[in-house]
Amino acid sequence: MTALTPPSIGNGRCFIIGEVALTHDGSLGLAHAFIDAIAAAGADAVKFQTHIAAAESTPAEPFRVPFSRQDTSRYGYWERTGFAEADWGGLADHCRDRGVQFISSPFSVEAVDLLERIGQPFWKVPSGETGNRLLLDRMIATRLPVVLSTGMSGMAEIDAAVERVRAGGCTAGVLQCTTAYPCPPERVGLNVIPGFRSRYAGCWVGLSDHSATIYAGLAAATVGIDILEIHVTLSREMFGPDVPASVTTGELRQLVDGVRFIERMVQSPVDKDLAAESTRPLKAIFTRSIVARGGLPAGHRIDAADLAFKKPGTGLPPDRAGDVIGRTLARAVAADELIREEDLA
Repeated sequence: MTALTPPSIGNGRCFIIGEVALTHDGSLGLAHAFIDAIAAAGADAVKFQTHIAAAESTPAEPFRVPFSRQDTSRYGYWERTGFAEADWGGLADHCRDRGVQFISSPFSVEAVDLLERIGQPFWKVPSGETGNRLLLDRMIATRLPVVLSTGMSGMAEIDAAVERVRAGGCTAGVLQCTTAYPCPPERVGLNVIPGFRSRYAGCWVGLSDHSATIYAGLAAATVGIDILEIHVTLSREMFGPDVPASVTTGELRQLVDGVRFIERMVQSPVDKDLAAESTRPLKAIFTRSIVARGGLPAGHRIDAADLAFKKPGTGLPPDRAGDVIGRTLARAVAADELIREEDLA
């Protein structure tokens, strides 16, 4: 496998993954179309899932949630939507041509073997496989980083998986994930991310989002994440179990732009004193000065009723009104004319 770990991960720039999963529905042409659309939206990687039916399921495995009118079992679904190794290689080449990383989650040791020959920057472990030691050990043997989704795991299982990856000499990543499609806001678990950061010091942390919105990813960016994974669809009218939990490619573009905007904000703290100094020329335009409410003759003793406070702020500021009231004008002042220090006797 070619080592392609992006140097940006963990360096203050969120690595954004557009997850296709099986929304291509077994169409190789559609899978390639997803690559073009996700790359154009500005993501860093396009991710698929590699299911090898005979290595993963028995023919009798039923659907957890029936959704297909043509597949009677998950085994049949994996068979129909799977690609040959040469097809996977073509998808990986297409990703590299478009300047994005190719990633696919393996669901069996045989899938790891295939993807190792294809090449990808790190392993992404699906939530249901985080406790699968046999699969983890096969990934660890490649010495590539291993990123864990945690949607079906308690802290003890996550601890054990992270320790196993680290003990094998690999970089570990931990993504907060909630296995709900789509995930409601009260179950996103934004609070978990800072906890992962402190608990697994030195690991990549992030969010695997199934909310079908851009909001969760934007919120996660404000607390600091290394990786954001989000399901993507070309249209909400597409077929497939992941579509209800996906954003469109247009929304993905908004998400990418928003994350980059947030990163710049977070990395650019503002000094209010310096900021105020830099806007001093503007302050004269936007603040106010003491002016004559109406025309006043020379020798006039100024009363509060004689004064108004209007822009620009190039004369005496309003808070000097107490110093002006009771003074005598040394010269005549027209209506709306600024009253200056030298005008006062």
